[in-house]
Amino acid sequence: MKSQHLDTLGIDFGTSNSAIACVPEDGVARLLPLEGTADTMPTAIFFNAEERSTHFGREAIALYLAGTEGRLMRSLKSLLGSALMQEKTAIHEGLVSFEDIIARFLHELATRASHELGKRPERVVIGRPVHFVDDDPKRDLRAQESLFQAARMAGFREISFQLEPIAAAFDYEQRVRRESLILIADIGGGTSDFTVVRVGPERIARKDRSDDVLATSGVHIGGTDFDQRLNLERVMPQLGLRHTGAQGREVPSRVFFELSSWHLINWLYAPQAIRQARELRSSYRDTHLHDRLMAVLDGRHGHRIANEVERAKIESSVTEADVAIDLSCAESGLVASLSPAAMVQQLAAPLESVVTCAHACVKRADLRSGDLDAIYFTGGSSALRPFQQAMRKSFAGVPLVEGDLFGGVAAGLAYSARSGRTLHTA
Repeated sequence: MKSQHLDTLGIDFGTSNSAIACVPEDGVARLLPLEGTADTMPTAIFFNAEERSTHFGREAIALYLAGTEGRLMRSLKSLLGSALMQEKTAIHEGLVSFEDIIARFLHELATRASHELGKRPERVVIGRPVHFVDDDPKRDLRAQESLFQAARMAGFREISFQLEPIAAAFDYEQRVRRESLILIADIGGGTSDFTVVRVGPERIARKDRSDDVLATSGVHIGGTDFDQRLNLERVMPQLGLRHTGAQGREVPSRVFFELSSWHLINWLYAPQAIRQARELRSSYRDTHLHDRLMAVLDGRHGHRIANEVERAKIESSVTEADVAIDLSCAESGLVASLSPAAMVQQLAAPLESVVTCAHACVKRADLRSGDLDAIYFTGGSSALRPFQQAMRKSFAGVPLVEGDLFGGVAAGLAYSARSGRTLHTA
């Protein structure tokens, strides 16, 4: 691809995984390899304290899980719009802001793209969810501004944005043969976004597609929320969640919620947080549970457990079988289990909110579900079997189409860039 013409990258900066695409001269979007032959990369950074080096993606996660001393950071996108973005955190180089950490990840994506393309692109279209933050326009705008500044720090000169579900629609449109009304369901790691859009082969060349986007909606629920819910229900009770102490009161739950949230786990390793966790021992009737909690915190195994829960969720969804969750880092031989039935039951509430958001989008377009020609799934979490079952039941009779779950948005962003259909160009 080094000889091919390239003007702009499309970057899908995801909560769990990221991807890059470009549209060369033949007009067909290409996903760029980021780790070996893999064209997606986990949105993860590991600051290696032993070698004072920085690692990304699968390598970052592998080093952490291998026990290398350092700090793993995931779900960085979840911090956008929060007060934490301007705060500083400690890494091997000293104190840096979270905005700077996101900039480092985007810079690494650009560097890997430049190795493939033979030059370093200076223009980028970055995907954004319909809502970074639900029901708070000011924080939502602040989130986009933080991402803009991070992209600027990463070396991009021209930066624009596109809604992720609209980008997915542009990707889907490349394969339709007739005009259709489509509900795009983009279920990512941090958000679930929907768009009702009119697509068709004769519409692709239009520069102004505003009339074709009939409605958008989104809710701040995604794969990491599903992981957290399963972690809380299947794992954390074995560390003391909902455990009642001698005085009849439950152990305070905050530590368990933070331990099951990817982007908050590292805060629990600070000396003050460890001290507060030790002080919880008096709240336990069964102090053996507290021993497990402290083994996880002292050993810095929170991300290991979160990774196990995510793996079990995916495996149980694919195989429709019971899956073991390895908790030997808390106690030798300790396991939890996840069954398909338990997953359906424990994800019922967040999935109901996601499906309700989908119907709200269709209603906002002044349509009924029967008016849709198809529902197009993109985003890794759209592959979750309970989600697909819920959508199939709620949108009975509407064909469900599964696209490129991890690369569709990036490809659509590249098409958006080439055609000039972007938001908030700067």
